[in-house]
Amino acid sequence: MAAESENLTLVQAVRDGLYAEMERDEDVIVMGEDVGKNGGVFRATEGLYEAFGEDRVVDTPLAESGIVGTAIGMAAYGMKPVPEIQFMGFIYPAFDQIVSHAARLRTRSRARFTCPMVVRAPYGGGIRAPEHHSESTEAMFVHQPGLKVVVPSTPYDTKGLLTSAIRDPDPVIFLEPKLIYRAFREEVPNESYEVPIGEATVRRAGSDISVYTWGAMTRPTLEAADNLDGEIDVEVVDLRTLSPLDEEAIVDSFEKTGRAAVVHEAPKTGGLAGEIIATLQEESLLYQEAPVERITGFDTPFPLYALEDYYLPEAARIEDGIRNAMEF
Repeated sequence: MAAESENLTLVQAVRDGLYAEMERDEDVIVMGEDVGKNGGVFRATEGLYEAFGEDRVVDTPLAESGIVGTAIGMAAYGMKPVPEIQFMGFIYPAFDQIVSHAARLRTRSRARFTCPMVVRAPYGGGIRAPEHHSESTEAMFVHQPGLKVVVPSTPYDTKGLLTSAIRDPDPVIFLEPKLIYRAFREEVPNESYEVPIGEATVRRAGSDISVYTWGAMTRPTLEAADNLDGEIDVEVVDLRTLSPLDEEAIVDSFEKTGRAAVVHEAPKTGGLAGEIIATLQEESLLYQEAPVERITGFDTPFPLYALEDYYLPEAARIEDGIRNAMEF
């Protein structure tokens, strides 16, 4: 008998994953600004307060350092907190808590303590939000040993990856692409399931060029690949996890195609594209047929409304980058 499922948006899959884990494990606690009675700024926690009460769905003061610091203390003593930061651009006051304490707790205590905590944060642009609401600074957290960094791009993966993150014994930064929170729906099993952290997936098989991406940029990358169908056979690899990177999947695809591009909305300098390119150079240089293209945001603060669409890589710009790699 086939498992029952629902046709969910990505943000509904977040809520579904949280609900399932809170029902399964009473140590799972959701906390953050407006996550309780209000259901969160994007309604990702809607209904959880009514289902589990104020002791497990905790409305906090507007103090990101306090939210994460409190969660670290809870995690160290056996609970599984899931603090929400309303927007990734608000995470910086908590940066010290995350990198100086959460990421180091296992090492510092010689594994006496771990930090089973998931910091959820909507990230990225495209929704016409004010300043500090559209950041994509995932590379800062990938650089920190002791953290896992996860970025889903579909409702199915969102629930499965969030389940894996909550069950992980170490801290996970779980970045949710808010641009596609309600962009499309997908069948998501009602029952609990895991999508493994650290495993990429091939969204579209191809033989001419490998394009690596994640999160909200997966959709325009697939659109570009479809638009080039018949001209260039594009393979699209959705990394899903940025730390640890699935180096095997990255290299396997490149060794098949010999050409590559990386698409991300973060600024170009210091972005994850550089790490992916370095991995290809180290592991499969002799397969390389052309320089790897970086199709990214620009090295500027994220712009306000008039230039937002210009800043974000969209299908036409991705197509141009793919053609550049092919024409070398």
